[in-house]
Amino acid sequence: MYKHILIPTDGTPTAEKAVKAGLRFAKWSKAKVTVFTAMPEYRTPTSAEVAARNVISIAEHERRSMAQAKKLLDKVARRAKAAGVKLAIDAALSDRPADAIVAAAQKNGCDLIFIGSHGRKGLSALLLGSQTHEVLNRSRIPTLVYR
Repeated sequence: MYKHILIPTDGTPTAEKAVKAGLRFAKWSKAKVTVFTAMPEYRTPTSAEVAARNVISIAEHERRSMAQAKKLLDKVARRAKAAGVKLAIDAALSDRPADAIVAAAQKNGCDLIFIGSHGRKGLSALLLGSQTHEVLNRSRIPTLVYR
């Protein structure tokens, strides 16, 4: 059975459903969980932002992003503790969440990725893309998709 599960989340309702189910699965399988989120990388300010003096430094962006990630992940940590699931948190700055998820699973020694999916099909899947699909294509680690 699985010993260490990565559960990625972005805080959306779909991801939260997968977090809830993933914690239940981890408790059932007596696995440790690492919950992970990827925050957007720093973007070069537009000329309008510069003119309006609405610019922050790269360091400040990183500080704010990691504080936001910690707030999101701490909610999951409280739920895991209440459920009796051993949990670690991890976050990264990345504009390519699927790559960051796969890298986090490898870095943390996870043997399963438990990820949510919106279940988009057809044109909406093509236009909106799917991080879950990208994880499935890139990961060598078994991946369980929850819908």
